[in-house]
Amino acid sequence: QVQLVESGGGLVQAGDSLRLSCAASGRTFNMYAMGWFRQAPGKEREFVATISWNGGSTYYADSVKGRFTISRDNARNTVYLQMNSLKPEDTAVYYCAVDPRPYRSILFTTPTPYDYWGQGTQVTVSS
Repeated sequence: QVQLVESGGGLVQAGDSLRLSCAASGRTFNMYAMGWFRQAPGKEREFVATISWNGGSTYYADSVKGRFTISRDNARNTVYLQMNSLKPEDTAVYYCAVDPRPYRSILFTTPTPYDYWGQGTQVTVSS
């Protein structure tokens, strides 16, 4: 099975920054698109950002556009989510996921195409 391990979450104040990391193993990392999603208690998992297999394309939810940046380092099998200007409404468990179809040209903003998920990392933003 593919293993995904998120890290970098924590408790911060509004306006602060965090950088999340997702380390992948068990697959040829540079063949697959990756995504970040988040889920708050009582709410459905929602899309945050995604990046294509070669890093050439990215897409962001409107709620985070201009504040968050997704990137990848294929040599390290790692995807990052740089989160700036954090708001209390960003509080959630953040998950990374991999699209199992290699070299897919389309970026998906729904959870269903992503078949492999990490355990998540908690991000809490206080006012």
